[in-house]
Amino acid sequence: MRRRGGGTATADDDGAVIMELHLADLHPALGDPALNSMNFLNEVAQDYPDAVSLAAGRPYEEFFEFSALHRYLDIFRQYLVDDLGQDSGQVRRTLFQYGRTKGIVHHLVARNLAVDEGITVDPEAVVVTVGCQEAMFLVLRALRAGPRDVLLAAAPTYVGLTGAARLLDFPVRPVATTDSGVDLADLRGQVNQARAEGLRPRACYLMPDFANPSGTSISLSDRRALLDLAAEEELLLIEDNPYGLFPVTESRRLPTLKALDTSRRVVYLGSFAKTVLPGARVGYVVADQSVPDVDGGSGLFADQLAKVKSMVSVNTSPVAQAVVGGVLLAHDCSLLAATVRQRSVYADNLRHLVHGLGHRFPSGSPVRWTVPAGGFFVVVTVPFPVDDALLHRSAREYGVLWTPMAHFYGDGVPVHALRLSVSAVTRDDIDRGLDRLAELVAGEVTRRGAGSG
Repeated sequence: MRRRGGGTATADDDGAVIMELHLADLHPALGDPALNSMNFLNEVAQDYPDAVSLAAGRPYEEFFEFSALHRYLDIFRQYLVDDLGQDSGQVRRTLFQYGRTKGIVHHLVARNLAVDEGITVDPEAVVVTVGCQEAMFLVLRALRAGPRDVLLAAAPTYVGLTGAARLLDFPVRPVATTDSGVDLADLRGQVNQARAEGLRPRACYLMPDFANPSGTSISLSDRRALLDLAAEEELLLIEDNPYGLFPVTESRRLPTLKALDTSRRVVYLGSFAKTVLPGARVGYVVADQSVPDVDGGSGLFADQLAKVKSMVSVNTSPVAQAVVGGVLLAHDCSLLAATVRQRSVYADNLRHLVHGLGHRFPSGSPVRWTVPAGGFFVVVTVPFPVDDALLHRSAREYGVLWTPMAHFYGDGVPVHALRLSVSAVTRDDIDRGLDRLAELVAGEVTRRGAGSG
């Protein structure tokens, strides 16, 4: 056995020399629990296929249609001809060849933002990405300029953000949240503390609408105060908005931070995974901040992100973009119009889940839960710590899956809470899942002793 250059050479049964790499010699983030979370949760669902899953934040699948893919591709192809004036050769190149790094549906994304969100943005400020996850990675890679840079994030935090930051050696400092969103006093305190330590807080990441995992939303007054704070502290805000179109009632939709942003403090992340098709893996980032160049001219932050993207994924699949573009064109660039059925299902399921929790855990129960104004997620607080071992036991013995909230903190401190998702289930699934969850809770309270843990 020989070890050179971070690996060990061993021989297999046939005598062939096999190179083995050691985790300790790879990037430190690869051993971080944050990078295991998504794979772990997916694998748990596969390990217990008969369990009711209230864990996955996947879109509702009953409305997926194979025939729709061809229809939307045809709509987009016709758009290339009729609206953009492309001939047959240009159309083939647009759809089949490597594409423009910033994307080929950027104009349609800009139109969608104007129609649904009241956001006016130059299409050149839009970079179409391989899902919103790539959008996060590009932004963090560009902002992480040196060892003094730190990122702030509303806690609990989406594990995709935490994992991307750790891969980029970008320290993340949690910011406390309240029932109405981010704690503004703590955000200012975290900024001041970082600077007192000689660090440079670059941005704060948050989901103002029906956040994953907490389900909370930032109030309108706090959104305005947050923008004022960002201006005073010279801080960027990274707004991630995958769930904003899914309120329980339409009157509960608030303007996004980006819609309220008058000084280009907000980098806006969007995704078509929840609204159109997760399998297309199409997201985007709006980065309209000015970046002066060395010659005295001025470009956009989006131009810098496109440089990073060209070295990461080259471009986002034109075929996938075409499907998304076809959906937008078919509905006059309104995702509100495109998702009428889905929004009804999500709102009904959320109401049904909250009502079901009240039925199974009446007044006097130690179990508590959030009541979000929309989105996919409800957080349930229980009188005992919740971890991955309990999740396995829940799936194996009770037949119900959920997500331990500990995955969204990542500090190793026990968390007495779990996340339930309503997006990929029926009302009957919810009823069966809640019945089983109630049995689990009762069993754990009995096993541990009432009031212990």
